[in-house]
Amino acid sequence: MRPAMSLQLSYRLPILLKDCASKRQLDQIHGLLLTSSSLHRLPGLRALLVRRATELADMAHANLLFSSFRGTDPPDAAVALYNAIIRGCAYHGPHHRALDLFAEMPRRGEGLAPDSFTYPYVVDACARLKMWRSADAVHCRVLKEGLDAVPAVGSSLLASYVARGSLGDARRVFDGFRVRSVGLSNRMVSEYAKARDVKSARELFDAMAERDAVSWNALLTAYVKAADVVAAKELFARMPVKNIISWTIMLRALSDAGDFVGMRSLFDRMPERNLVSWNCILSSYTMHGRFRQALQMFPRMLLEGLIPDSFTVVSVLSACENLRKLRMGRWVHANLVTPALQVHAEVGTALIEMYAMCGDIARALVVFFKMDRKDVFSWNVMIRALAVHRQADDALRLFDIMGKQGFRPNHFTFMGVLLACRYGSLVDKGRRMFDMMQKDYGIPPSLQHYGCLIDLLSCNGHVDEAVAVLQGMPCRPDSEIWRALLGGCRIEAGLGSAEEAIVGVVPSSGDEMRVALT
Repeated sequence: MRPAMSLQLSYRLPILLKDCASKRQLDQIHGLLLTSSSLHRLPGLRALLVRRATELADMAHANLLFSSFRGTDPPDAAVALYNAIIRGCAYHGPHHRALDLFAEMPRRGEGLAPDSFTYPYVVDACARLKMWRSADAVHCRVLKEGLDAVPAVGSSLLASYVARGSLGDARRVFDGFRVRSVGLSNRMVSEYAKARDVKSARELFDAMAERDAVSWNALLTAYVKAADVVAAKELFARMPVKNIISWTIMLRALSDAGDFVGMRSLFDRMPERNLVSWNCILSSYTMHGRFRQALQMFPRMLLEGLIPDSFTVVSVLSACENLRKLRMGRWVHANLVTPALQVHAEVGTALIEMYAMCGDIARALVVFFKMDRKDVFSWNVMIRALAVHRQADDALRLFDIMGKQGFRPNHFTFMGVLLACRYGSLVDKGRRMFDMMQKDYGIPPSLQHYGCLIDLLSCNGHVDEAVAVLQGMPCRPDSEIWRALLGGCRIEAGLGSAEEAIVGVVPSSGDEMRVALT
């Protein structure tokens, strides 16, 4: 290759590697590096090649490249090569390999010394593995080598202590910085906000020599998490610059405080709105039972040209479900639930709930069986829907299929199953399911489970057994359980008041029952 062309290629190759967007392109560049002998002449390109492979999540290729290059570079290039592969292992796994390679560096013949680029990746790997003693050992090495003041190293150590819940240690790392960047200070304020330590967040915020929008939003979040809406309003009014995140945080604060008039007023005054803002107000309405307001706002969102995401669809379907708006629910399903949204289990589950609550159990089943990604919650919703629609046999068959497909039932699953037995008058099956829940799955019965079983027994001529279950409960019966037993006693007695009947069966229950029912 001519010298001029070789020089030109030397400048272009690093740029090509950084701009590489696919594994295929990386293979082509690798071929060019081999044919041009650039890997031999420019050892630094080897680290770039390995790093780009890790950034494309092609760890198999990255490890292969690293193995072929290891031991052939001068020390500086060798450290960069190790940093590239350690970084990849820390971010993409296997994380323990990052620690193994870190330990290997000093043992190499050339005695490679980790640098300020190495330590952040190693600390990150320790945090991902929750190997806190190893992280502490790395911290000691950092202190010994005087690298703790390097922003990237200190930031990784701070993140490590935050990850293990040691805010005090994180603060000590932070206080050790001679120069504290705005970004690092913001991180610390944000962590105090998450911990609901408003006092520390405010003190650090006030001590900051320079603040940006993130700083103000972090403190605003601290007030919101602490449910101090008055302080949040005062801070929001003082903010020199409010971005869309600031407005959305304040929307959530007013929603949490139950100030829906203020929330709507603030929303209408927003200089710009995005999908997050709209999702915030829609979910606020649905979470607080204001379903009509949610459906009134939804068309405005569409008119503003925003494309709904899974959060939007779930909120709107929840409103349709609770208002029994089957026609609108069908429209949302037909026009907004795209193939990209169908992969979300929460969207499929919301559709099932909407159709079931609106009376279209057949369509709910179609949606359920078409779902590619079901979770336990999806199964629970479908089993309960079938139970409520008096399709007990189908609910129990679905429970069997759930187990065969490897899903482990939980507390809510058995509530649906017992409900199916109750509506189907399947006494023997109900008894077996109640026992199975405890013996096979180790799930202690809740008050609701006991209530369902007592209702099943008492309404099907087994009042004595229902009373025995009630007397053996580890918790006090509530009004629903007493009502179920009252109904069974009325049927059993055939005459007289239900209260007299139940007192005859459980003599000591009179006062307790009357208190519960009032």
